[in-house]
Amino acid sequence: MLVRDAMSTVVLTIGPDHTLRQAAALMSARRVGAALVLDPDAGGIGILTERDILNSVGLGQNPDTERTHAHTTNDVVFAAPTWTVEEAAGAMAHGGFRHLIVLDEGEPAGIVSVRDVIRCWAPARQPAQQVPA
Repeated sequence: MLVRDAMSTVVLTIGPDHTLRQAAALMSARRVGAALVLDPDAGGIGILTERDILNSVGLGQNPDTERTHAHTTNDVVFAAPTWTVEEAAGAMAHGGFRHLIVLDEGEPAGIVSVRDVIRCWAPARQPAQQVPA
């Protein structure tokens, strides 16, 4: 299976001046664990994850004043839509991260997460069966 078949194509994009609280609220509302941060001053495309927000709050930083640019990973590993899911899983395992931004011809096309990889490899979740009384 290819990354293009596993990735989410609905990508949350935020700017470098969003507060961490704003980013967290947007991520929560869309039920995603990462957001693309578009920041031309920092090299283009970065990623902000729920863990970045958690680390900041854990350090006692104020999520109402901390800006995403200070917590964005700009040294990003990108995947191609033609990668296999195995290649994506290998890159995530090797790099120690849970999300890959997928670029198609230099433009963001989606995000693939560890959860997406698991969905490809695990059987579909079945509804709980009723036990006869």
